Amino acid sequence: MDTQMTPPPARRSRRSKIVGTLIALAVMAALGGGAWYLTHSGTSAQGAGAGGPGGPGGPGGGRRGPPSTTVGVATAVKSDLPVVLDALGTVTAASTVTVRPQVSGILKELRFKEGAMVKAGQVVALIDPAQFEMALMQASGQRQRDEAQLDNARLTLKRYQTLLGQDSIARQDVDTQAALVKQLEGTVMTDRAAEGTARLNLGYTKVVSPISGRAGLKVVDIGNLVNTGDAGGVVVITQLSPIDVQFAIPQDKVQTIQERQAQNVALPALALDRTRSITLDKGNLTALDNQVDVQTGTVRAKARYANDKMALFPSQFVNVRLELGNITGAVLVPVTALRHSNNGDFVYVLKEDKTVTVRMVTRGQATTDMVEIRAGLEAGEKVITEGADRLKEGAKVMLAGDKPAAAGQGRGQGGLGANGEHRQRRQHAEGASSAPASSAPATGPAAAAPAKGAAQ
Repeated sequence: MDTQMTPPPARRSRRSKIVGTLIALAVMAALGGGAWYLTHSGTSAQGAGAGGPGGPGGPGGGRRGPPSTTVGVATAVKSDLPVVLDALGTVTAASTVTVRPQVSGILKELRFKEGAMVKAGQVVALIDPAQFEMALMQASGQRQRDEAQLDNARLTLKRYQTLLGQDSIARQDVDTQAALVKQLEGTVMTDRAAEGTARLNLGYTKVVSPISGRAGLKVVDIGNLVNTGDAGGVVVITQLSPIDVQFAIPQDKVQTIQERQAQNVALPALALDRTRSITLDKGNLTALDNQVDVQTGTVRAKARYANDKMALFPSQFVNVRLELGNITGAVLVPVTALRHSNNGDFVYVLKEDKTVTVRMVTRGQATTDMVEIRAGLEAGEKVITEGADRLKEGAKVMLAGDKPAAAGQGRGQGGLGANGEHRQRRQHAEGASSAPASSAPATGPAAAAPAKGAAQ
């Protein structure tokens, strides 16, 4: 039985593992050293060029501070600030009338031009009047017949009264004749009313516009039978001058507006276009609604405009700028200068040494581009309007018009810096590569001269 052990292979395997581990560690150390050399060689050259003798900071140089932030600056000014309220409004016609016929008949004429202006009382359509002329003649004939009977009854009553005075007729006959006269008088009055109605109906065959305004598109064509109950009528007339604009204002501004109205102060309201750059018309606030919309927390308001230039059109969307008052001598800065924090509003104030400081302020009224500073800032001080997100207390800044320092300036005598050294090396390499191939390589001191200059 063979019980002999074979330990040599085990020792050999353990030795191989140790050797492999050492080799791996050596390779990693070599790679790390190479990486450190590559990453620090450029920094060392830059440090030699920037902080060496003659460079900024004197012998030994020093690390530069953080770069300055380029910012935009504005000066706080003292001026009058109008207190305005901007809102989106809808143009509504002061009056809109659907012209309907008051009698039924065949449409004979249309006496308006679609989209043209019409005046109040102008005939816009004509209904065939033949049947209404006949009705008027019939009513007039009935009235005349009854009036003749009334005249005859009155004469008979007069004779009966004479005979009664002579005691030649019974009183009962006289009373009966008097009642007949009363009856005929009522009949004549009814006939006159019927004649007046017939005359009105004949007049209604001329359909007139009750207001002055712009006519819309025609609803019915000539030759159709029109009725008094037609929903579309004949045409729709819209009054354009004057014209109204309805808009919503916040409920917390209602008290201010009511106080101004109680003082009989007119509140100007400008109607602006979509871009808020063109004024379409100027008007005044005329009315406030009597309740607050619980869903939006606003109150409807109405402003009226003359609209002489016809720049406002019904159902048009416009921007309304309502002037509530004017603040005199307010300190104003651009809206972009005002910053917000948990402690309140603040601005960055630019000092003489091109550093900034945080200044807590109290804001007031604001427009689309300017805001009032009620406390914390004086007129003439400069505030940061752009680039403030990267600032903090005491930060160094650079204005947009300032020129930054050129790279590589301030090298000491005999020191080129990393950029200069690399540039000379590149020029030397390009010179060497451009030499003719037949030229023999330089040897001796002459060959070392370019390398010495690049190292300086």
